[in-house]
Amino acid sequence: MPLKLSLRPGERFVVNGAVVQNGDRRSALVLQNKASVLREKDIMQPEEANSPARRIYFPVMLMYLDEGSQSALYGEFAERLAEFMGAVRNPVILTECLNISAEVMAGEYYKALMRCRKLIVYEDERLGMADVDPGLSTRQPTG
Repeated sequence: MPLKLSLRPGERFVVNGAVVQNGDRRSALVLQNKASVLREKDIMQPEEANSPARRIYFPVMLMYLDEGSQSALYGEFAERLAEFMGAVRNPVILTECLNISAEVMAGEYYKALMRCRKLIVYEDERLGMADVDPGLSTRQPTG
């Protein structure tokens, strides 16, 4: 099934590891086959992996963008997920963690990333950062 991306002017995204930027007009892009695609708002820089939930998201994102790196990153992911699960008592969030693990093991990295976003929101709420933008990045848009 094709994937249609509606892009804002200047919006960046990654397709199979290549950074692509839209031109100066709104446009749509249709991908006809399977590809690893992340919008700019879903891309986390290494320095942004600065909390337990974000340290789970980061290796999953890298595995999604470069499936060849899976074996090198899986240990980091598993360690961070285990640490997070050891500190959390919320049964809904623990279930999300188990689902993330299952999806990563099945190679469903994008689905796992979307679940990781729930962990980040939960963590931000618990740390009193509920007013923070739910996007992953605190970077200001460029352009």
